[in-house]
Amino acid sequence: MTIKRQKKAKKNINFYKHNFSFREPFQILIDGTFCQAALKNKIQIKEQMPKYLMGEVQLCTTNCALKELESLKDLYGAKLILQRYQVRNCKHFKNPVSASECLHSMLEGTNSHHYFVATQDQELTAGLKKIPGVPLMYIISNTIVLDKPSQCSVNHVEAVALGEMVTPAQQQSINSLKEVQGIGQDGERRGKKRKRKISNPNPLSCLKKKKKQPPTQPLKTEGEKKKRNRQRKRSKPEGGKGPSLKPLPNT
Repeated sequence: MTIKRQKKAKKNINFYKHNFSFREPFQILIDGTFCQAALKNKIQIKEQMPKYLMGEVQLCTTNCALKELESLKDLYGAKLILQRYQVRNCKHFKNPVSASECLHSMLEGTNSHHYFVATQDQELTAGLKKIPGVPLMYIISNTIVLDKPSQCSVNHVEAVALGEMVTPAQQQSINSLKEVQGIGQDGERRGKKRKRKISNPNPLSCLKKKKKQPPTQPLKTEGEKKKRNRQRKRSKPEGGKGPSLKPLPNT
């Protein structure tokens, strides 16, 4: 691997690290077309992928991609390579679909799980370029190549810088905070209705009400009962005699 390829790969990886929160180990979704190209060009995916991405990786696929290779006998070697990787759960366990449709659905429109996608399917690549934050990998000239960020990803980063949009990681944290606060998409609070507990009545409320008695007057003491009515005596004139009465004249 030349120094020029290393610089380009490092630049593209840093773009996804800084703008879309990609972290090691990098998760790489692989389909049968990529394994067939690696087999044809004698590329050891498990050995060369960590060196190219300069970090730890997790190679994975889906059940639909394996089912597709089982139906194609010409791609038996690619199937042997693909079945060595981790199988991620998809929504089509009971009714498998094509590998391209399955891988597209795994990203859920926002690539919240931060997948790299390794494929040679041009139709799938064109569809994934419309989703921001999806690193695409393919094999060309006997080497693994990480494609430059799509125009959709670049436009998304510019809109976030201008404050017009939020990153998928920020949107996910906002949604989780809304769930904790019980706020729906319409902005209304949706609290859970609490069931009233059936409790026994208060024993004090079952007691009979006591009749109110009139306030009792304080008892009078014997001293207060026997109050003496003191009368003031008129004072007598000096000499002890009262005033003399004049006789009436005879007519």
